[in-house]
Amino acid sequence: MERRNWDYLDFIMISGDAYVDHPSFGATLICRLLEGRGYRVGIIAQPDWRDAENFKILGRPRLAFLVSGGNMDSMVMHYTAAKKPRHDDYYSPGKRAGLRPNRATIVYSAALRQAYKKIPVIIGGVETSLRRLAHFDYWTDSVRRSILLDSKADLAVYGMGERAILEAADRLSDAAASHRPADLTGIRGTLYKVVGDGAVPPRTIELPSFESIQSDRPKYAESFGIQYRNTDPYSARPLAERYPRGETVVQMPPAMPLEQSLFDEVYELPYTRTWHPEYDDAGGIPAIAEVKFSLVSNRGCFGACAFCALTFHQGRNIQARSHESLLREAAEISRLPDFKGYIHDVGGPTANFRIPACAKMAKSGSCPDRVCLGNTPCANLRADHTDYRSLLQKLRAVPGVKKVFIRSGIRYDYLLADADETFFRELVTHHVSGQLKVAPEHVSHHVLEIMGKPDLAVFQEFKKRFERITRNAGKEQYLVPYFISSHPGATLQDAIELALYLKREKIRPQQVQDFYPTPGTLATCMYHTGLDPETMRPVYVAKSAREKNFQRALLQPANPQYSDHAREALKAAGRTDLIGTGPSALVPPSGRGRRR
Repeated sequence: MERRNWDYLDFIMISGDAYVDHPSFGATLICRLLEGRGYRVGIIAQPDWRDAENFKILGRPRLAFLVSGGNMDSMVMHYTAAKKPRHDDYYSPGKRAGLRPNRATIVYSAALRQAYKKIPVIIGGVETSLRRLAHFDYWTDSVRRSILLDSKADLAVYGMGERAILEAADRLSDAAASHRPADLTGIRGTLYKVVGDGAVPPRTIELPSFESIQSDRPKYAESFGIQYRNTDPYSARPLAERYPRGETVVQMPPAMPLEQSLFDEVYELPYTRTWHPEYDDAGGIPAIAEVKFSLVSNRGCFGACAFCALTFHQGRNIQARSHESLLREAAEISRLPDFKGYIHDVGGPTANFRIPACAKMAKSGSCPDRVCLGNTPCANLRADHTDYRSLLQKLRAVPGVKKVFIRSGIRYDYLLADADETFFRELVTHHVSGQLKVAPEHVSHHVLEIMGKPDLAVFQEFKKRFERITRNAGKEQYLVPYFISSHPGATLQDAIELALYLKREKIRPQQVQDFYPTPGTLATCMYHTGLDPETMRPVYVAKSAREKNFQRALLQPANPQYSDHAREALKAAGRTDLIGTGPSALVPPSGRGRRR
């Protein structure tokens, strides 16, 4: 501030992450965008929340405080799916844990209210976006209120936030210039509070009240279903959720997708692409390692995976940056002193989604009552990798670039739906760094249907073609499949079916995730209610620690850490025939193969 001759700031961002000046860090992106529009912006990264004085170090901002819990939900950052504390925080100096509080957005907002009176507080980021209305909280096994109310913020921004924060900033600035209170209501991509008989926008949908969804699980499923069908900016309507004492939370429809010029602008702001030098002695911020030499080429995902919050956060409409912008960024990356010639990723939520799913999506958004891909592709799906293939070819030709890899995930059913195999061949030949991560997730048909993932036969076809193209290219490359245990719909028998498939295919999965019920996903709604919110049909849910341990163990029964649980699981399921030393056995008898 002194170097710039600033005696005040317009906005101060409070962030749960350390300050890394890179566009993959959401708080930084928002601050750089505001700075690019002429606002004076400062960041207080990971303040000690136990003393409100730490929130005063940059003074009182002229317009507002902005609050983000960080790139991840703070509870997910702190606890595993088994609710055990994590020992590392990759968004903190030297991976040091404990530098942010649980429920960081709420705690930071409370500290700001203690430090300053009558100053606007705007919350945003993933933690806010996925908790924007009443939500099931896995860590307390309860339904919590909207984070807008619990934080006592003036405005909550959901989704990616650029349009909403720019409009809010301009309204605050205009109000300050005319010495009047700012009106922050009615901004797309935000939530605000109405008290008493205050008006809600026209065509607002009334959700079941907070009190009703707290005590009535079908009502909770009904509410989430309405919210899920109102995630498209072209068709969504405002939503209202009523609380005791006359409070109503109003959610405005999502912000419209960024036009390509603004999308390009956001990622070409003057980022230094490294952590703040004050973290050097601690070894820096490990989270930058995966993104420092990567390119974000798209946003949105029409994959419809039930366990993923992307539909709720970014929406299904695909937004893509221009080739020219990405080539400029690649050239900038190539000039970094520690660049070794390898671009680690060119992608987004799903790397190979660069164009709208169909002509309708391109013109008027996604359908609220049907999925584009899911378990079975929509008949109108248009699978075409021409644009993505062209982009990758251009990036490979950038001076100083040796290799361009894809690590952010390929939706292989979309790849197979493309009648032209050219991209598949180029993917295998040029863009796999020895291993390609894919996510079949399960093998049971009814589990995959609930997950919104393609059937096993589709994965098998992809695997066969991948191996054929790899052989023809004279390469030695492998698929690394991901699997989820205890997903809603999965029974112990389904876990055994998956274990037998892994044994038959000689797959020893490296990446296994026990289902984690995080806010904002269809699957979390199923976990809490036992109902599919789209159909209201019952869904089996493994909730006990015992059964979850059983399903998890069956994915890696040969691992001594899990073999005892695997034997117990097989006994509980009446499948003792799979315990033994024969070729069909999943796990040896107790004590066999162990040190004595």
